[in-house]
Amino acid sequence: METAKREMTFLLAEPERRVLTALARRVPRALRSNHFTALGVLAAMGTGVAYAFTGMNPAWLWAASAMLALNWLGDSLDGTLARVRNQQRPKYGYYIDHIVDAFNTAVIGIGIGLSPYVSLELALLLVVLYLTLSINVYLESSVFGVFKIAYGIFCPTEVRILLVLCNLLLLGGPLVWHEFARGVPPVANTTVALFCAALLSLMAVRFGKNLHTLARLEPQAFRLQQRGR
Repeated sequence: METAKREMTFLLAEPERRVLTALARRVPRALRSNHFTALGVLAAMGTGVAYAFTGMNPAWLWAASAMLALNWLGDSLDGTLARVRNQQRPKYGYYIDHIVDAFNTAVIGIGIGLSPYVSLELALLLVVLYLTLSINVYLESSVFGVFKIAYGIFCPTEVRILLVLCNLLLLGGPLVWHEFARGVPPVANTTVALFCAALLSLMAVRFGKNLHTLARLEPQAFRLQQRGR
C-alpha cells in the first residue's frame, strides 16, 4: 500500500484537509497518531452509549453530538498528524483505519438502534450494509491500488455532520416528550430504510463497475473464470 493513490472526492475534502493540517501542526510532540486513534474509538463508544440513553432523556443527544465531534477529531487527525510529521504508516495505518472504522460504525449503529428513534433491526441492517461497503473499499483499494476515503462525494465526515444536524432537529422538537417520541420513529425508520436501499443500489453499481473494469484489465483471466462456471 505504500504506492497507493489516495482518492479524496468527498464534498468537504479540501476544507477538512486544511483544518486537520492546521490542527496537526499545533499538536504537542508528546501526542502521537495512536493517541488520536484511541480517542476516536472511545468517542464512538461514548456516542453509542449517549444514543442508547436518549430513551430516558433526549438531552443525551447533546452528548451524542459532542462525542461525534470527538470521534471525527480522533478518527481524522491520526493520519494527518503522521503525514505532517513525515511519519507515514501506510500498511499499519491502512489496516488500523479499516478496523477502527468497522468498530466505530458498529457501536454507533447499535446505539442508534437502542434509541427510541430507529428500530434496532433497521439500525443493524444499516450497519451490515455499511460494513459490506467498507469491505468493498478495502478490496478495491487492494486490487486497483487506490486508497479510497469515500464513495463518490460522501464520507464519514458528512455522515457525522448529518447525524449532528438530526440531533439538533430532534432537540428542537415538541417539548412534550410522549408526543415527540410518537411522531419521530416512523419518519426516522422510513429514512433509514430508504438509506439502506440506496446503499444496496450503490453496492450493486460498484460491483458491476468493478467486474467490468477487471474484465477490461484482465480479459483472458476473466474469460477463463466465466468458462469455469
